[in-house]
Amino acid sequence: MGGTEFKDAGPKPYFGMTGTQLNIWVTVACTTAMTLFGYDQGVFGGIIVTPDFLETMGNPDPNLQGTIVSLYDIGCFFGAMATFAFGERYGRKKTFLVGVVIMSIGAILQTSAFTVSQMIVARIITGDINTATAPVWQSETSKPSWRGKLVVFEMIMNIAGFSLSNWMTYGFSFAQGSIAWRFPIAFQLVFSVILFATVPWLPESPRWLLAHGFEDQGVAVLAALEGEGVTALDEHIIDQRDEILEAVRIEKETAPSWANILKGNTGDTGMMQRLLLGAGTQWMQQLVGINVTSYSTPPYLPPSLVFTSTDHSLPLVLQNSVGLSNNLARLLAACNSVSYLLFSFLGLVLIERAGRRKLMMWGAAGQCVCYIFITGLLAHADSSAAGAGATAFFFLYYVFFGVCWQGVPWLYPTEINSLSMRTKGAALGTASNWISNYVVVQITPPGIANLGWRFYLIWVVFNAAFVPLVWLIYPETANRHLEDIDRLYREDKSMIFVYDNPEATQVQRPQRFIDADEQRMRAVRRTRNRAQEEELVDSPVGS
Repeated sequence: MGGTEFKDAGPKPYFGMTGTQLNIWVTVACTTAMTLFGYDQGVFGGIIVTPDFLETMGNPDPNLQGTIVSLYDIGCFFGAMATFAFGERYGRKKTFLVGVVIMSIGAILQTSAFTVSQMIVARIITGDINTATAPVWQSETSKPSWRGKLVVFEMIMNIAGFSLSNWMTYGFSFAQGSIAWRFPIAFQLVFSVILFATVPWLPESPRWLLAHGFEDQGVAVLAALEGEGVTALDEHIIDQRDEILEAVRIEKETAPSWANILKGNTGDTGMMQRLLLGAGTQWMQQLVGINVTSYSTPPYLPPSLVFTSTDHSLPLVLQNSVGLSNNLARLLAACNSVSYLLFSFLGLVLIERAGRRKLMMWGAAGQCVCYIFITGLLAHADSSAAGAGATAFFFLYYVFFGVCWQGVPWLYPTEINSLSMRTKGAALGTASNWISNYVVVQITPPGIANLGWRFYLIWVVFNAAFVPLVWLIYPETANRHLEDIDRLYREDKSMIFVYDNPEATQVQRPQRFIDADEQRMRAVRRTRNRAQEEELVDSPVGS
């Protein structure tokens, strides 16, 4: 028996909620965490130029301002690596709660800061570990038909948090004194209260429980999540249990040790390849240029006007290229965040219908076209019409990114990795996101200063390159059981290129997997019935 001890929660755990109700509350917890993540990402950009904030912090120069903002990414990177190291040991819930505690401490330290050193420490502490945990917990408690939609919905709520931070900082920009920046930071604690009120009584991942020897608890959670009067003895629940336990057994028999992984000796499980594919989606999310739009100021702007936050990029473009006032420019940027949010809901419709591969390819192609036009228009940025056109394509870029690339890179690592590597794979993917985010944040200001509009050609090339890359090597994970991907790699041990493998690229679950599941279930039922018949034969007749 591994892991931590679990106590019986009584005859009616989870306040008697099962099925859809229970799934909704797990989603509430996960989406609240991702909304907080989005709010954290956006809020500092709105306060970094607040007069009282600058005065309190001793009027830091633009380079120090950039450091204060970007160190949040480093904190998130270390948080993801901590999840990579310890998340699987302690489970999804405990890791989640530790993350909430750490973020709350960071928010309090930021709110009460009077020096740059305290603010820097607080920014690092606030670094989020739940971005690596929430998608895994959500995916392992969801039905296959809902898994993709729910994880994408989490990322939509991430955008909602970002939009909320835009409007919050815009509204408080009219306030005087320290409340203009302390209240927006302190508002993070509202999300912490919601999480402390929900996470403790929600179920642990049934897959984690079964993988760590808590079979009774795992089966009970499977039954509770299924709802509709289902019990732990129902055939459907037993079939789910057997499928998970079989995947766990095979993984334990075939998975290499960490020493072998570090040496590159991963045997025939495809473990390293799958880790790299999952982490690769997060690298690509940053290299398609989403955080470059954080610096999309015209190339003739002085360095002192270049800031490191998304909600200051569009105001500067609108103010300096189109000639709008600062107030109207900030208002339009906040409106853009709402547009970004609304279009992202299309991802919910397309995530299972189009699949992960098509969304990534469509998105990269659309973003490539946007950057081509942005580059050409910013080359003539002395024209207000060109500035307005570039701004329009930045808005369109957000549409493509919100629909196609916002959610998939967070979902894919939770699906492509094996059960025992799912937490580590998601954590490595999240760490990849944060370190690549930090790299882009650091290279963009000097890139714009030295290359001007030509700097944007880099992101044209990246987006163009990702279309064939996804087509060639990324398997489809939509509409699959999480254990289907294990089977795919076990059966095709040398698989690297997937473009010519229909089972690896089709959106619908391969029929062969469905048939194999039905055959396995029939065999299990026959075995079960035979055992019951033998018990009846062996039992004494009468008394």
